[in-house]
Amino acid sequence: MNNTRWPSADARSHLDADVVVVGGGIAGLYLLYRLRGLGLEALAFEAGSDVGGTWYWNRYPGCRCDVESLEYSYSFAGDLQQEWKWPERYGTQPEILRYVNHVADRFDLRRDIQFNTRVVSALFNQELKLWSVSTDRGEVVRAPFCVMATGNLSTPNRPNFPGLESFQGRWYHTGLWPHEGVDFTGLRVGIIGTGSSGIQSIPHIASQASHLYVFQRTANFTLPARNGPLDPVTERRHKAEYPARRKAAYETPFGISGYPPPTRSALEATGEERQAIYESKWAEGGQISFLYAFNDLLVNQASNDTAAEFVREKIRRTVNDPVVAELLAPKTHPIGTKRLILDTNYYETYNRDNVTLVDISESPIEEITPEGLRVASTNYTFDSIVFATGFDAMTGAMLDIDIQVEGGASMADAWQHGPKTYLGLMVAGFPNLFTITGPGSPGVKSQMILSIEQHVDFIAACLQHMRSRGMSQVEAEPAAEQAWVSHVKAVAESTLYPRADSWYMGANIPGKPLVFMPYVGGVDAYKKECDEVVADGYKGFSFAS
Repeated sequence: MNNTRWPSADARSHLDADVVVVGGGIAGLYLLYRLRGLGLEALAFEAGSDVGGTWYWNRYPGCRCDVESLEYSYSFAGDLQQEWKWPERYGTQPEILRYVNHVADRFDLRRDIQFNTRVVSALFNQELKLWSVSTDRGEVVRAPFCVMATGNLSTPNRPNFPGLESFQGRWYHTGLWPHEGVDFTGLRVGIIGTGSSGIQSIPHIASQASHLYVFQRTANFTLPARNGPLDPVTERRHKAEYPARRKAAYETPFGISGYPPPTRSALEATGEERQAIYESKWAEGGQISFLYAFNDLLVNQASNDTAAEFVREKIRRTVNDPVVAELLAPKTHPIGTKRLILDTNYYETYNRDNVTLVDISESPIEEITPEGLRVASTNYTFDSIVFATGFDAMTGAMLDIDIQVEGGASMADAWQHGPKTYLGLMVAGFPNLFTITGPGSPGVKSQMILSIEQHVDFIAACLQHMRSRGMSQVEAEPAAEQAWVSHVKAVAESTLYPRADSWYMGANIPGKPLVFMPYVGGVDAYKKECDEVVADGYKGFSFAS
């Protein structure tokens, strides 16, 4: 045991680890690596049977990342960056999971993880300054620090349609896909939801099913990924530039380098110029490139309209049936204010004879029946149903755990009107509890691995700071938290993001407070703020010995 541990002798007698980590995904693995480097003993709990987090659970057909492979990777080890070969421009779920497993193997990280274990509660003892973390296996582990590496998209929004228990076929959720896979060959399939997982899986399911019915409540914008084998020349050049690229990424809004920032408004260009620029971005593929067409697409409705209408016209020209095309053309939100999806042949799929789009925007699903489901008194018959109904994003995983301070607050009470954090890293009233890419951070609006590494590095530096000064407790100050929450809200309201009923707002979960949760001021502004906080002696955090 490390003899530099902070707690009192009395506390140490109850100690099982220095840090308890909740989650064994990309965040949990890097945190274990950093804690080991600090000489700290950590124990991680992971609900799955192996590492991977999001990429362990999400195995639906067509699942892949919407950030390019060469960017969506760890930066902390130079050799790791150079040795891993990505076969395609955008990594598939199996390939990303292989990568995560490689990292776990390379750095022997599994020895600090207990799998098939779900954390059910965490209680902080203010006298001993210890967290007691309880699992669904009846274990209780005590540590001075607890870190929630629970992920932002890790709590599936489970279907609650009436009659589901009566369905005589098989049903699946894209976020809880069977590890053995599913063969839909020759089956009649209904899929509910046209968000990211729906859009990615629909072309694949349609290629197998005898007939696929797609039930759409809200049309979403999706762009062509232009995926393909990774060009070796591009790969070599990118890897040679990794140090500069990684540094430059922190100086961009989305945490992704290589895209020159736009310098003018869409309204400053002529109609012909705008069309040419959008066409070039469409041909290039990718989210960031398109959103970087002009500098005001996410803040100026008139500018945004030009981009949205461009995409709508592409849909109309791709989908043969004009009625179906119009249903697929989003009109309820500005482009980019919901997760901008990347696809391969999504709109083309609706030209297949075995695919039917069912609009449920005005006539929602009434119930699941033994044979299928009913909409507006029309019965649909299926062998299988796929629920692409998304996640209780950003807060669901933490609120599924009973987090309390003895004689003090519970997280459920603290967040009853929406999540509040300081920098997405800590919650006032919960000492020694860190969150990785929590609400109020750029997390989901950035290259996630970059934001994860930045948060883990911040936490590691804070623990080092405390140990060197003999301090045993850190907590976000309520005033600092409130100021940050207000700032996050003000920044969001200066953009078009709140105009969409998105999962960024919690709008997909009935009864969830409608609060815009991510920080959209940009990775560059956020990183600068965090650096200034540290330089100012961890301004906004209070410490105790």
